[in-house]
Amino acid sequence: MTLAPIVRRVLGDGPFAEIGEPALAVADERSRTVAVGGDVGHIQWSGSGTADSRWTGHRIGVYERNGLRCRHLVRSRYPVRSLAFHPVLPLLAVGTGDYDGGYFFEGELLLIHLDSGDVVSALQYPREVLGVEWRSETALRLVLAPCDDWENPQAHEQGHAAVVARSDWGAVGQGAIAAEELAAPAEPVRRPDHSAEARQFLAGLAASAGRLWSVRRRVWAVEGTEDGLVLAALDGVLAESWLPSGDRRWAVEDEEGGRQLVLSSDGASVWTNAERRFRHKGGHRERSAPRLARITVDRGQVLETLSPGVSTVLVAGDHGTILRPLDGRRRRTQRLLMLDLDGPVDGPEVSRFDLFNHPFAVRRASRPYILVGTDPDEPHRDKWVTTVDANGTLRRLFPHSWVPEEHHFGGPGVEMGQSLVYAGTVHHGQGLQPGGAYVVRRSLNGSVQWQYRTDHPATALDTDGDSVYVAYNSGVLTALDAGDGSVRWHMELKVDGAPTTALSLAVAPQGHLLIGTVDGRILDARLGRDSGS
Repeated sequence: MTLAPIVRRVLGDGPFAEIGEPALAVADERSRTVAVGGDVGHIQWSGSGTADSRWTGHRIGVYERNGLRCRHLVRSRYPVRSLAFHPVLPLLAVGTGDYDGGYFFEGELLLIHLDSGDVVSALQYPREVLGVEWRSETALRLVLAPCDDWENPQAHEQGHAAVVARSDWGAVGQGAIAAEELAAPAEPVRRPDHSAEARQFLAGLAASAGRLWSVRRRVWAVEGTEDGLVLAALDGVLAESWLPSGDRRWAVEDEEGGRQLVLSSDGASVWTNAERRFRHKGGHRERSAPRLARITVDRGQVLETLSPGVSTVLVAGDHGTILRPLDGRRRRTQRLLMLDLDGPVDGPEVSRFDLFNHPFAVRRASRPYILVGTDPDEPHRDKWVTTVDANGTLRRLFPHSWVPEEHHFGGPGVEMGQSLVYAGTVHHGQGLQPGGAYVVRRSLNGSVQWQYRTDHPATALDTDGDSVYVAYNSGVLTALDAGDGSVRWHMELKVDGAPTTALSLAVAPQGHLLIGTVDGRILDARLGRDSGS
């Protein structure tokens, strides 16, 4: 039986890794600490959106000036707008918030107790807090956005300044600041962008400690090779390779970064695909051409680059790799592209791809597996787990949802013998519900061998044949017995005591677990074994 893994090394680590892209940083000379607000990003891309449910990438990190150790790391529901250390108490005030895109300005005033790490959301009702400033030990000045922009076209340039007094801010509880205390006339307010100065400040702190600082985020894919190399695809990097020594051997940079890795049949090269999003440039929305590349594993040489015209999902299988187009809004069907034959050739037609319904990246696949809807006009309905045979024909295996009254979204999977283990979520009109996420093992005739339900969607899973390892967007890593689905262990993923979240994982050929995190690091973990097993 496997026991909870022990992280033996961390690749891609660096100072302030936990907060991702910094938005704001302030220092407190009294306590010799630094507070940083940042964002590790969404965990959704054009080929998969299910794992982003109940997710927030906004972070507040409190670091020691000496050594830059992360003392506290807090998740925030909203972007960080302002930070202020209390003049006497071990307390950090944090203003957060954002416009919801249609009506409200929502946010929180967070009070972080620096001695315990406890967090209090102090406002009675959600409000975007643009500014926090301690006027004294008892008085805190807040600048808040208007509640909404209803019939107020100036709302995005206005704010309300109010001073809230408490004799002991350390004793303020949840929702203790009433709405009446925040009443103030509207006035023009600047909303400056502090990200550039935050980056400069953190780079200077790192340099003073003799270290280099750069932003790494979201390791979307990780793979291990037979000779001990670790391959990864992440933001800004199409693919990179790490040696067993822990040194990075090569990296192929990209404006957005790679999202998947699929080793070619000979193991000497790897296919990877780049994300391509629309960007605003010169008043127009532009998107550069999709990029798909095959890269040598030993040297990082780009052997070939394909531009299929639209972004694609890589679908792996022993007898070939398949491209599934993602941009099908104007077409009822799409044609698959077969890669590992005598050059790219057209494959069968399938229904349109939807980033919630159709993600189905199956590891260790002996054949390509995809989810296909039976109705081209509504491809999200009546989805089937389908395989592509060696001759390029589609073959239905079983309906994706085994519960007739439930509509299931797609997720990651792995093949085990004559069965598939895969994760997904149950669609609900009010969002993901308790128990609405699952991992299920099904034989290839569709019969359910076991299922495991939980509250958070899975980001990745893999197996060593004995256990199924599942990463969740809550930051939990779980091992399930491959035979009956029972829980062998849970653990909250941490690096040097600070929590993190796995976005990708793979059981390496050597038997250890490789974990790619949302904050750009790769954890190499040794799987313990029960001496009695």
